[in-house]
Amino acid sequence: MGISLKGRDFLTLKDFTPDEIEYMLKLAADLKAKEKNGILTKEALNGKNVVLIFEKTSTRTRCSFEVAAYDLGMNVTYLDPSGSQIGKKESIADTARVLGRMYDGIEYRGYGQEIVEDLAKYADVPVWNGLTNEYHPTQMLADMLTIREQLGRLKGVKLTYMGDARYNMGNSLMVACAKMGMHFTACAPKKYFPDPALIAQCEEYAKESGATLTFEEDVTRGTKGADVIYTDVWVSMGEPESVWEERISDLTPYRVTMDVMKNAGEQAIFLHCLPSYHDHKTIIGKQIGELYGLTEMEVTDEVFEAPCSRVFEEAENRMHTIKAVMAATLGAFEE
Repeated sequence: MGISLKGRDFLTLKDFTPDEIEYMLKLAADLKAKEKNGILTKEALNGKNVVLIFEKTSTRTRCSFEVAAYDLGMNVTYLDPSGSQIGKKESIADTARVLGRMYDGIEYRGYGQEIVEDLAKYADVPVWNGLTNEYHPTQMLADMLTIREQLGRLKGVKLTYMGDARYNMGNSLMVACAKMGMHFTACAPKKYFPDPALIAQCEEYAKESGATLTFEEDVTRGTKGADVIYTDVWVSMGEPESVWEERISDLTPYRVTMDVMKNAGEQAIFLHCLPSYHDHKTIIGKQIGELYGLTEMEVTDEVFEAPCSRVFEEAENRMHTIKAVMAATLGAFEE
């Protein structure tokens, strides 16, 4: 019997088996091939309606969901941080029950994982996690599709995440690697390692898949022979500027430099979920430079612009994988 994800929520990859994740990746690759060959898929979900709730704004996530929805024939309503009463004048449960009667699917991007979990609990339609403080599952599918395209495989790939591994990106990459038989290393000061309870959960996944989990403070050991070097901004959206100085001081030794990439090896690629502070061409990048005397933060401009960097292929794949998530959970191609 084939895999069916119709009616399922997409909140974290912990909720999916490796076969189900593989199904979504294969569907994404198929939809990407169709798009590149000009094959339209507008009849797949023609006339359905989805709502995108963004308590945290984003370029890639919004554009990916909107373009993917339009490509599948759907209509989209976008609610920015000022466009919804969720959690303010209306409870999350009430919001879910209202929107679930108007829309065929609900996307949420914002703060605590409990918010998207509550939306899923009370809405009778699929709910998709566009990012919470704890997890970023749509990014994971894009990352895995990119890794497979660039390296030809997932199982056995060595991925090193450099920086603060306590939140959505470190958590989600560890879950994804553990599920798919990849070797995950968090390379950071010990206080930036993921939550021990989540590590224990991922160790159980790793037993089934053949993955390994490593937690390393030494940059040379942590990046040696890695196939993928991954990083993210050191200060997350919504965090106060008061945390910047400590975070920058602690994590500057874990900046991705060309020496790091050379230590990994010629086969290594660089990934970043974006946006990135690799120069002073943004307002925040310039402010950071002026305040802390830095020309770049989590990655050098040399690496970001190097042939080993696959960040823009990765960004494009957000759209293809999000299209697959919506198509699968809304039953687009099921008979």
